[in-house]
Amino acid sequence: MPHIYQTVRLKNGKRATIVEILEQGKAYIADVELSEGDFETEQIVQEDIVSVFVEVEQPLQQVA
Repeated sequence: MPHIYQTVRLKNGKRATIVEILEQGKAYIADVELSEGDFETEQIVQEDIVSVFVEVEQPLQQVA
């Protein structure tokens, strides 16, 4: 289940950022990317989401 401010991929292929959780696991308000830098705020449901983007921390310097 996505958390607030997490980015998700929707069934239609678009990316969206969760900005409000209406009911965890059921309904959300999200900023859906229409094009580069252009967003529209929409209500989405859990069934619209196919994946959640996960942030991975990487060190600035690799140990040799």
